[in-house]
Amino acid sequence: MEERLSAALHGTARIWRQALDKRLKHLGIGQSGWMTIAMVAKTPHPLSQRALADLVGVEGPSMVAMLDRLERDGFVTRAPSATDRRVKEVHLTDAGRTVYDEVRKVAHDFRDGLLAGLDTQQLAAATALLETLRRRIEDAL
Repeated sequence: MEERLSAALHGTARIWRQALDKRLKHLGIGQSGWMTIAMVAKTPHPLSQRALADLVGVEGPSMVAMLDRLERDGFVTRAPSATDRRVKEVHLTDAGRTVYDEVRKVAHDFRDGLLAGLDTQQLAAATALLETLRRRIEDAL
């Protein structure tokens, strides 16, 4: 059962991202780009490049390259932190916020379609299980 759960969790997360990425192709930004924009938009305070890399799950140099592209395309800006000038904070531009609004709408519609008609008690139990697993993994890091 444990292997089945692991395979289901990994496979579902992967195919979920692929399906959403397919629906967002019209933005001209790949999965790592729209995920980066979404993470910046969802966080109430400016994120450092390092914190953003951790949230997205990539190495620092990969995040720097992604931010270079997103900045070149006008979706984000980077500025020195007010508290530590060695740290660069990432901010969304108006164009980045527009992309995030589209990502959020498409993701919402996709999620609602997938979950429509499913038992709310099963959804609550699955959500609680996933949240518990995430906390345990975070604690183990």
